[in-house]
Amino acid sequence: MSASFLAAVAEPGTLPSAGAGASSAASAGTSSAANRVPKPAPNSAASIAPGSAPGSAANASSANRIVLREFTAPPETETSGLLKIAITGVCGSDWPYYQQLPASRGPLILGHETVGHIDRLGAVARAKWGVKEGDLVALEEYLPCGHCEFCRSGEFRLCDATDWRLGGLRYGATGLKTAPGLWGGFAQYQHLHLNTVFHRVPSGVSPRHAALALPLANGIEWTYLHGGAGPGQTVVIQGPGQQGLSCVVAAKEAGAQMIIVTGLSTETDRARLALARRLGAHHTIDIGEQDLLQTVADLTGGTMADLVIDCAAGGTESVTTAMQLARKRGRVILGGQKRRKLPEFDSDIIIARFLTVKGMRGHSYESVELALQLIAGDRHHVTEMSTHTFGLADTDLALRSLVGEGVEGPVHMTIDPWV
Repeated sequence: MSASFLAAVAEPGTLPSAGAGASSAASAGTSSAANRVPKPAPNSAASIAPGSAPGSAANASSANRIVLREFTAPPETETSGLLKIAITGVCGSDWPYYQQLPASRGPLILGHETVGHIDRLGAVARAKWGVKEGDLVALEEYLPCGHCEFCRSGEFRLCDATDWRLGGLRYGATGLKTAPGLWGGFAQYQHLHLNTVFHRVPSGVSPRHAALALPLANGIEWTYLHGGAGPGQTVVIQGPGQQGLSCVVAAKEAGAQMIIVTGLSTETDRARLALARRLGAHHTIDIGEQDLLQTVADLTGGTMADLVIDCAAGGTESVTTAMQLARKRGRVILGGQKRRKLPEFDSDIIIARFLTVKGMRGHSYESVELALQLIAGDRHHVTEMSTHTFGLADTDLALRSLVGEGVEGPVHMTIDPWV
């Protein structure tokens, strides 16, 4: 008997009204409750035979709408594999794709913070990957060439083969029209390309917590490996989203003397600032209620910050503010994408203060490994960042929650395809 599996697919289309976001969940008859406890699906223990598969996927099919589609597993090959997905994290970078899919990509399955069990392996893939059926692994989104200067140093994000702007393949950002189509984690199964980058999940770590590996790795990369945070230093983090909170954990682990986190005067940010304090921040600043520059000056005795990390997305004002928050010979990391140009920027402050300014995105192999170690030890209560789990039918709601149109209080959300 031929079997199929589900995926949540996003397709280009006309933007619906703001109230239409939860239609996929409602039509499927599922609950949209936050912090839902997953229930095993009847076929959740099934393994896939070549050419058929029990399961499903959330297809990003209209610009702001998710459509559930059935798929069958691709034929088994020597150079590929298949992952039975346990859970996939919802990343802030999923929203731009969901909001307006690139025409060149067409319909696609979103989701790249994927954790699952190896279900099927070709002989060549088995030899290259060093994993076996049943292993619990966390994937990186990158599908690197493996031989360029960047790949040789584990900087897969800089490999041209991973750059979607150049037509590169990447999990969660490659369309259905690129065979075999199963490139995203909002599904029950996912194709494994020969160039997949794996990380074994440490024993005792749940898939839900392992899905924190990539955002936490970004924080480690930006704060410690490139930001140089260390003992005796003051670190200011702008924006208390999952990236900013990951930077808090990294700064705490690096031994920073003072960690300051800024946020807006919203219920969401206030809750996240409270979480930042539990994760290790020494001070939090509501920029709607307090003078940011003066408060940091008061806290530091006028010297300002050794390291400023801008994790705030959207508004460009935080870029200028980051320079003003940095001390002489300070470092500024720009990690929050604005998707717009700065209207005015006076670069003289960089010269006057002898600043080092770096643009930063993504993570290295090393930072993902370090992240999994922190998660395994629940260092600094990092697992508190994991707040909400949704089923595939609620993928639309999860994505809208990224921008305040869904559940309350989300930090790091996950999609469990078996509930």
